Amino acid sequence: MTDLDRTEDDMVADGSTGTDRWKALDFGPPAPDVDETEPPVLIDYRSGDRVAVITLNRPHADNAITTEMGALLTKVVESIAVRTVVRAVILTGAGDRAFSVGSDLRQRKSMTKEDWLRQRQDFDRTLYTVRQLRKPIFAAVNGIAYGGGSELAQSTDFIIASENATFGQPEAMLGLAAGGGSPALLPRLLPRGKALQMLMTGDPITAQEAHRLGMVNEIHPPGQLMAAAERIANTIANNSPTAVQAVKRAVQLGEGQPIEQAIAIMMDAHWRSAVHPDRIEGIGAFNDGREPTFQDPDF
Repeated sequence: MTDLDRTEDDMVADGSTGTDRWKALDFGPPAPDVDETEPPVLIDYRSGDRVAVITLNRPHADNAITTEMGALLTKVVESIAVRTVVRAVILTGAGDRAFSVGSDLRQRKSMTKEDWLRQRQDFDRTLYTVRQLRKPIFAAVNGIAYGGGSELAQSTDFIIASENATFGQPEAMLGLAAGGGSPALLPRLLPRGKALQMLMTGDPITAQEAHRLGMVNEIHPPGQLMAAAERIANTIANNSPTAVQAVKRAVQLGEGQPIEQAIAIMMDAHWRSAVHPDRIEGIGAFNDGREPTFQDPDF
């Protein structure tokens, strides 16, 4: 047994040692041998297929991410990427307790080093696919978002949350350095010192603190979160998808660049939209006092 395996064994222990170490995390290992009859990821198309809702669907396990769930999530996002009618994507979790607590630690308990590395590569592909999606995608965090679950939310364009949501990076508590993007993403969403404190201590923050610090855009009562998410998604979907995707790309490519380089990237996106038929339709609709009818993007 390796040191890594011993760490994982300790990590999924039943608490018989009497430690208080894990109490603040408010979750434990998934129950063993639960018969899962539904897919671990669900996809639902709404508003005339223009809004896609992706749901992490293992509520009995606080939507912990298994190898199988990660692979299916990648497949779902890739399928949305080429479905031109989709204009906005919502990512959420099943149930009212958790968005996702990250990797399924019971599954990891019995992994060999090779299994671990293979899963890590699979999860990297999942997160990369989310980050690189051209369409707008945002997280509706309905409860606990820890570890890879928090990193998955951070990988989207923005986050809204329920009042009972919490965000945490407990990897260091478990003997790991965070590896799903939070060391790079969290300091862009929070003050650097707060991000480092979360990564070093494993202490979670509430939705209210995340909102105050700018990580979360909006907070809603749990029962109203998805209605709010759909309102946002429909507002985005009613705009020109070509323009929305162009401005998203300009922000992504321009972030961290010298100002004139960022402006040049922006202007490239602007000129592409200026010669697109949606510009004629949008300005015409404004002058006619009617709703515009924007084209689906080419890709």
